Amino acid sequence: MNIEEKIKNAVRDVPNFPREGIMFKDITPILKDVQLCKEITESFAEKIRVLNPDVIVGIESRGFLFGMLIARELNIPFVPIRKKGKLPADCYAIDYDLEYGSACIEIHKDAIKKGDRVVIHDDLLATGGTVIGSSQLILMTGAEVVAFSFIIGLDFLGANEKLLSYSPNIITLANY
Repeated sequence: MNIEEKIKNAVRDVPNFPREGIMFKDITPILKDVQLCKEITESFAEKIRVLNPDVIVGIESRGFLFGMLIARELNIPFVPIRKKGKLPADCYAIDYDLEYGSACIEIHKDAIKKGDRVVIHDDLLATGGTVIGSSQLILMTGAEVVAFSFIIGLDFLGANEKLLSYSPNIITLANY
């Protein structure tokens, strides 16, 4: 069984969450499978290593789970992007639209250096609002988005096309 099949077998569908009509893809069952977590981390590292990134950025909160593991596997820093008010030092902030409304995310101003090559990681790519906001934050730092990585991509929502203006490298391990 390949990595995509393993992920799809582990992911739990939760109907009508967080609101009516949404079929939520829950990755928490993956976290109970130590071997699958290792395979996911290694698969991402293999695909990302060739891009020579300087930093892995994880989007709050599920992007932290594998983002930190990928960074450790590649022996590079991990930087969190958090919801407004969660980071203690000076931050860049951006308001953005998402599928259920709007939000604001932040990154520490000193977290990434100008010219750094950044991979943005999150658990799932849906409409792309949060990832586009995160990409804009990275550009505010003077860094470059070299790739995106997601455990799951909901291709039918069309977010991949929106991300191409930031980077052509979109890595997903399981597509729906």
